[in-house]
Amino acid sequence: MNWHRLRSFVIRHRVTIGDLSLLTAVLASGAYIAFDVDIFMQEGQLTPRGAVIELDEMAILGALLAIGLLIFGWRRYAEQKREVKRRMAAEAHARTLAYQDVLTGLPNRRQFDDALVAALAAPPRAGGAHALYLLDLNGFKQVNDVHGHGAGDEVLVVVGQRLRGVMRDGDMIARFGGDEFAILAHHLAGPEAASNVALRVIEALKEPITGGDGRHHIGAGIGIALLPADATTPIEALRKADVALYRAKAERRSAMRFFEEQMDYRIHERVQMEQALRDAMESGSIETVFQPSFDLRDHSIVGFEALPRWHHPEQGDIPPERFIAIAENAGLIHELAESLLRRACLAAVQWPVHVRLSIDIFPLQLRDELLAARVVRVLHETGLAAERLEVEITESALVADLEAARVTLGALRGAGVRIALDNFGTGYSSLYHLRNFKLDKIKIDRSLIDAMGDERESAVIVNAMIGLGHGLGVTVAADGIDFGTQERSLLGTGCEQGQGALLSGPVSAGETLAFFGTAPIRSANHQWGRD
Repeated sequence: MNWHRLRSFVIRHRVTIGDLSLLTAVLASGAYIAFDVDIFMQEGQLTPRGAVIELDEMAILGALLAIGLLIFGWRRYAEQKREVKRRMAAEAHARTLAYQDVLTGLPNRRQFDDALVAALAAPPRAGGAHALYLLDLNGFKQVNDVHGHGAGDEVLVVVGQRLRGVMRDGDMIARFGGDEFAILAHHLAGPEAASNVALRVIEALKEPITGGDGRHHIGAGIGIALLPADATTPIEALRKADVALYRAKAERRSAMRFFEEQMDYRIHERVQMEQALRDAMESGSIETVFQPSFDLRDHSIVGFEALPRWHHPEQGDIPPERFIAIAENAGLIHELAESLLRRACLAAVQWPVHVRLSIDIFPLQLRDELLAARVVRVLHETGLAAERLEVEITESALVADLEAARVTLGALRGAGVRIALDNFGTGYSSLYHLRNFKLDKIKIDRSLIDAMGDERESAVIVNAMIGLGHGLGVTVAADGIDFGTQERSLLGTGCEQGQGALLSGPVSAGETLAFFGTAPIRSANHQWGRD
């Protein structure tokens, strides 16, 4: 016998079996009483007629059977009633789970979508508007990463409570998931009233939130879409509020932004540009050009800076600062940077051994723990010596993540690669950074070089920077030398190296070899300069 199947059968039918047992017991008792009265008490005295069940006995048996059936029916009715209640409670709990965020107790995405549909179907009063707000918390990822998800959950619960506290009765606050919240405010007087709601939210989140072992400063980016002015369907409303949120988050602080058509245009344009960039990278249309660096004393070539160039078939030359930003947002920057480095190294192995190759490290690359290994691999595959490569990092990228910069740049220096600080003097300069990162070169920003002729203060600052560089034992270079007067001034200060339109514009990989011919470099490239 399969005992497991028998046990399962008994569990499923335990109520029925119990009821039948009760009924059997009642009938048996009735039969026993009847026979005990008429048979057992008159045993040996019964006549043949007495041995037949009489009418009164049948009535007793019928009454007992009826009582048993009533008991059985009542028990079945009570059990069915309990089962209905249990199922109704389970269905109510399932509906709660389906329409409510378990952590915060707020409505979830499904319930919010239903409310948004209802709001769009019920237009606001004349001159008024419904407002859809999408919120994304600032600093929440750091709470999770540093203090754990338990502290993050505590922060989310407090955020939900604070949002409830600043909203009107009838408005809906929902949590979509993670640190994303949404608000639907009905019948507002207009944009100004919608702004007031967003400002109340920002103010409510200004106070630090206690969670885990610390106090956390949590702000929010808020994107706002007005209904029905901005959208007439739920999908369109959410998309446009999300576009506005994207602009608000770009400010990296608590901020609100209303949806504007120009935003939508720019988002579509960026999506198109991203796809075009992907296509250009796949087809190899991103070229590598080289900006020569000269020794200012004799105009000899000391190196080339590799730069990406993208010629769009419809829009022409796309500035690097534009498509580099797109590549970073799209997660393409590592692939683009490695392709640029590989092409540049293949060109550099054909130069004289004293000529160096310099190349930019973009901010997101600093967070790549494998960057040094990737660079060393490319150097090995192309045959370029590590000491001939110089990586340039901007001051702003350095300061944005000092720890990542320390680890990444330390690994590159350990591999033999030289380190240069680009855009030096743009406001982040620090003697601590210069000493701590053991730089090989500083490049004075072109904005200071441009201002040297017109502003005495800029000339003094440049002179001081050059003296500082010499005192630290690093090479000093100037970027953006476009006029002869700038070059002469820099020579007077002791600046060793420079690059700019006066000396040469960017050239192709093949054209770099012309700099090592017999023709004087200055005369061959003076066509770019201006006196």
